[in-house]
Amino acid sequence: MSKAIWKGSVLLGPVPPVLVTCGSMERPNVLTVAWTGIVCTHPAMTYISVRPQRHSYAILEETGEYVINLTTTKMARIADYCGMKTGARTDKIGKLGLELLPGTQVAAPVLECAPVSLECRVTQTLPLGTHTMFLSEIVAVQADERYLDSKGKLNLQQAGLLAYAHGEYFALGRKCGDFGFSVKKHKK
Repeated sequence: MSKAIWKGSVLLGPVPPVLVTCGSMERPNVLTVAWTGIVCTHPAMTYISVRPQRHSYAILEETGEYVINLTTTKMARIADYCGMKTGARTDKIGKLGLELLPGTQVAAPVLECAPVSLECRVTQTLPLGTHTMFLSEIVAVQADERYLDSKGKLNLQQAGLLAYAHGEYFALGRKCGDFGFSVKKHKK
């Protein structure tokens, strides 16, 4: 087998194209972010990376709060639109008819259509070049009850989560295992 060798680049994928809501219920904004992930379990920590030139950047700096809303395949057009249009010139929430719910721990609104929404409070900002990372504690999670089983377990495979890789959107596929299945001892 041979591999092509390229210079360092952002070829990690897929990533979740999340819709980040910021501002307040009275002055909301939404943007699409693909540079996000989990960085710590206890305390629950995440990040988003945003270019300083973006309209939302000043809102994030001023409020120090935001909500990461997971997207589904049914939300692909919404995610793409919110990544292409700026909130400085377009009321994306109004144009798309997005319903908002209040955050429980942050002033930023939650997208009603999202299967899971992570309420986040910024703990540190790190300028990294083209983007600034907003390192944040996840202070609350809102989950759509349609995806909870009778025991309260979250079953996101039913949501049809959306993924993004190298300029393309993908539907996440079928489940192929549970955490620890490779070492699990079978009952006799």
